[in-house]
Amino acid sequence: MDKILHIKTDDTKEFLTEERCHIIELLNNPSDRSSSIARARVEPDVTTAWHRLKDTAEMYYILEGKGLMEIGEDYTQEVSKGDIIKIPENTAQRITNTGVEDLLILCFCLPAFGMENYEGLE
Repeated sequence: MDKILHIKTDDTKEFLTEERCHIIELLNNPSDRSSSIARARVEPDVTTAWHRLKDTAEMYYILEGKGLMEIGEDYTQEVSKGDIIKIPENTAQRITNTGVEDLLILCFCLPAFGMENYEGLE
């Protein structure tokens, strides 16, 4: 049986990435690599770096704000609060905050995010 897990979010754990967004790792357990959850914060007028996750699918749930999501060569879509975006594994992606407030995103990765799967494309 899986263990019950209760985690309190600690906003002081937020860090700025080379990707140009702020991240809080909400759930990324070294002993369970099945999935992970992070909160990303993109400041107004910022575009994250083109990147892809090797062998890892990612889903975004937009908590606050609005932006322009780009996936692969052909997908460009305006996104806003309440939207869900699924990004296939091994697919280039970036997002631009087109609003005046921070863009807040819950990022779900399957399997769990690991730096060994991150590939910068710039």
